[in-house]
Amino acid sequence: MKEKQFAILGLGRFGEALAITLSELGSNVIVVDKNEEKVQNIANYVTYAVQADVSDINALKSIGLKNVDAVIISITSDINSSIMGVVNAQELGIQEIYGKANNAQHEKVLLKLGVKKVFSPERDMGERVGHSLYSGDFIDALELDTDHSIVEVDALHKWENQALESLDMRTKYGLNIIAIRSQDHLNVSPVATDVIRAGDKLVVIGDNTDINDVTRLYQAGN
Repeated sequence: MKEKQFAILGLGRFGEALAITLSELGSNVIVVDKNEEKVQNIANYVTYAVQADVSDINALKSIGLKNVDAVIISITSDINSSIMGVVNAQELGIQEIYGKANNAQHEKVLLKLGVKKVFSPERDMGERVGHSLYSGDFIDALELDTDHSIVEVDALHKWENQALESLDMRTKYGLNIIAIRSQDHLNVSPVATDVIRAGDKLVVIGDNTDINDVTRLYQAGN
């Protein structure tokens, strides 16, 4: 199967976590940000990291952005840069364009521009990413490709009252946690010391096979 190629424009916490995880899952990942320090920090974890202005279409052309399968515009601090990132991606002929918004107005603008899906973690992950991947207690999901998804799952009972560092989700389950939903609160920047509580839902990214394994564990009452 041909490896899917992603480009992530903007290296906030969301963009950085998404880039590293997609790279670990075997995808080719290009990241672009104006901040030199952010670019240097992630360079060893992705296929190609470049310092550039996403509003500069010539810069995007020079790094081969037109060859990627999908672009994620992960810029929320500057709506003009976010918009130009979308416009330039469209001009380069990219069909799959996703965006991240920090409020309803930003989300509306991106959707009007023709973005396929908008993520809005600050507003409870927007309209809950993607379509239903499983039935019953699970979930909403965004299929990144035929093998990988971003999914919201219910925390297993045996995870309750454990810190993320002790769960070691990546090693034990092949999944990376990118957000934790606890009743009315959404933690979009979880750290190793955060503790899973009863009733929590986890937004994870990983291989669909690993996600299926966790699904079966939950349905079995583990």
